[in-house]
This record gives sequence, structure tokens and C-alpha cells, in this order.
Amino acid sequence: MTTGRFHKMHGLGNDFVIIDARAKELELSRTQAAAIADRRSGIGCDQLIVLHPSENADLKMQIFNADGSEVEACGNASRCVAKLIGDTTRIETDGGTIIGNETADGAIVDMGEPRFEWQSIPLAYAMDTLDMPVGWEDLKNPAAVNVGNPHIIFFTDNSAVVELDRLGPMIEVDPLFPEKVNVNVANIEDGVIHLRVWERGVGLTQACGTGACATAVAAIKRGLVNSPVQVKLPGGSLVISWEDGENIEMQGPTTYVYAGEADWAQFE
Repeated sequence: MTTGRFHKMHGLGNDFVIIDARAKELELSRTQAAAIADRRSGIGCDQLIVLHPSENADLKMQIFNADGSEVEACGNASRCVAKLIGDTTRIETDGGTIIGNETADGAIVDMGEPRFEWQSIPLAYAMDTLDMPVGWEDLKNPAAVNVGNPHIIFFTDNSAVVELDRLGPMIEVDPLFPEKVNVNVANIEDGVIHLRVWERGVGLTQACGTGACATAVAAIKRGLVNSPVQVKLPGGSLVISWEDGENIEMQGPTTYVYAGEADWAQFE
């Protein structure tokens, strides 16, 4: 498969190029993925999604970040894929199997159970992941949650003023996180979570579905909000539902932008 179609979609501004390679297999290198994601010389996206056949689900979702690195899970991409495929879709990822159901304006996605053990984040050494005794400048005592990929969450008085473009890349590569980490800063107003996210391998994004899930779970577990909770990101809002011991459910809109065709061999 050299030339093929793609779909451009986004969830709250978090945008994706989605290639359905279930009928004709497609293998892309990290360099090719980064070239496709480039907003000047490629198609442009936060993440490139390649759909493969799966023996255990309806399809397998391969996720490339904009820098070409691969990640285990992506909540907004899962919603877009669920909406694209339609009905109920079982999506295999490296972070676990996700179940998506399309809605009138988007999708509801069962993201599975969150993990809190320090080895599951993973962290470099043992500590309490609900109230971590660490900090970076004014960002202190975060929580850490794995929702298919690793997240660290800082609750602040005003997330809008945090220099996330400077602190995010510093925290992302800290030796405490062997597989790097997604960095979330949040504040709560009238029971609503206001969230900004620095995604590993991408940078600042308009929205991050797994970040919204991880932050909501941490806030619920700390007793700061009740489920379901609205999470407001720069690109719009998601609704996250979770009870201790249960799976996370995320609901929000998706947008189909356009379809196109490209010769993948041209991206090097």
C-alpha cells in the first residue's frame, strides 16, 4: 500500500490524520509519521492514527505523536475513530482495549480502569502517587495516574497563568519518569475542572482526552469534585464519569474535517 485515503478529524481541536489500513496493510516509519504530521510540509496533525486488523477487537489503533514517537493510548483519537467507524467499536491499543459508542455529535468511550501503583505509571522509584512529595518551581505535590499512558496532574489556583510551555517540556523528560510523562495543570471552579495539557511528543494541545480522564480521576480520588464532572480545555469540554474500582467513561464531540488521498512513499 503506497497511495491511500485518509480522514482528517479533531476532538475539541486535538486533530488527527486517520489512515484505515485494515484492508491493505501499511507500515510507516517514525520519520514518515513525523513528516505526515508536519503542519508546513505534510498534512498536519497532533497525532497520526493508523488502523490495523485485530484478532482481539474490531481494529487496532496505532498512534504516532507529531514527533514520530509512538504512544499507548489517545482518548480524543479513540472518540474520533469510534465516530468514524460507527455503532459500538472495540479498539485495541497498546494501553488496553477501549470500547467506543457513537453519539449524535461525537462518541462515548470506555477508557478502562485507571492505575495508581508507582510501577504502573511508571515512576523511577516508589512513592504515594495521590500526593507525590515532589515539585518543579511553584508546581508541587502532584498526583500521577496511568490511563493507558502516564499523566502527572498539578492542582493550582489558576491553571491559565502557569508557564506550561516552559515547565511542561522540563517535567516531561525528568528522570522520575522513565517513559516520559504528560503534564496536566488544573484548577476547579464551581465543580468544573479547568485544564491545560502538555502532551509528551506533541507539546501544548487544544485538548487531551486521556489528560481529562487522568485529571478527573485524580480530582475525584482527592475529594475535590464528584462524578460525573465537566472538564473544560482550551478547545472545549468533555464529561468524565468514574467511580472507584470502575472503568472511566469519557463523552464529548468530534468533528469530521475532510477526506484526502496521499502517496505515503513521498513522506520521508
